Amino acid sequence: MKFKQNIKSGAAVLLALLTFGCGQSPEQSADPLVIGYSDWPGWVAWQVGIEKGWFEEAGVPVTFEWFDYVESMDAFAAGQIDAVAMTNGDALVTGEAGGPSRAILINDFSNGNDMLVAAPGINSVPELAGKRVGVEVGYVCHLLLLKALEANGMTEADVTLINIPTHDLPQAFAAGDVDAVVAWQPNSSQALEAVPGSTAIFTSADVPGLIYDVLAVSPSSLSERTEDWETVVKVWYRIVDYILDEETRDDAVRIMSARVGLSPEAYAAFLDGTKILTLDEAKAAFQVSDELTSIYGSSAIADAFNVANGVYDTPQNVAEYIHPDITLGL
Repeated sequence: MKFKQNIKSGAAVLLALLTFGCGQSPEQSADPLVIGYSDWPGWVAWQVGIEKGWFEEAGVPVTFEWFDYVESMDAFAAGQIDAVAMTNGDALVTGEAGGPSRAILINDFSNGNDMLVAAPGINSVPELAGKRVGVEVGYVCHLLLLKALEANGMTEADVTLINIPTHDLPQAFAAGDVDAVVAWQPNSSQALEAVPGSTAIFTSADVPGLIYDVLAVSPSSLSERTEDWETVVKVWYRIVDYILDEETRDDAVRIMSARVGLSPEAYAAFLDGTKILTLDEAKAAFQVSDELTSIYGSSAIADAFNVANGVYDTPQNVAEYIHPDITLGL
């Protein structure tokens, strides 16, 4: 699979000099940091800062590249971008595949956008016994399914898993190929719309903190461009304030919805299912704990899931993937 190469040409360097001025530090006049982001509310939120020009205002050279989610992780692992927006669990998978990263900020945790959607007549998780459940095996929604089963005294053996790429789940559900699907937005809402009378019988709101969404940076870029990454994080919390402020929230939703081609009204519901973290909340989530309230505890659960499902063979040191210093220093 081919991806765009980040061509750091002489013209790009000249543009950076013209934009940011010759009087700034060498770090600030370097080539733009390249961040890959994709269609998830906590990542689409970056669009607010992009459209408002806040990165230029802060004097940090940065370029955002839009991807399909899996392709963004592949591009990061291939060294084609400096950072990528991904879940804490997928950061472990990408790292094991050769793309180590450091989570320098926590955008959000899923608070209902990841859903177990069942066909009409199935109104609870126990009623899934013996049914076919479509899910992309080895990804975060597979973990959500296991948590749903566990919470109801069931195991994976009680259902029949059908491995389907997440973006194909709404079609498979509509065709009757499966009795239920587990997906994240926008696929989860598409599944609900595809089958009238279907319902979400378990969501990420039932296990808050199971799925954290982060900005994961390559260790080399973080080491070489620490001050620039600190500025990126500061701009992020300006974005957060703009989204959470009732006076500016509508404008933020307008910007975000336009990025993904939806109406502001439709997108507002997606944002409601995403717990965007304030700075204080992110600092709390960066505290070391075995609980889901901590990214450390959440990542340990994701690591155990990855090993148990053959995503990789050897447990990883999850702490190596977490870099709280910038956030905690704000």
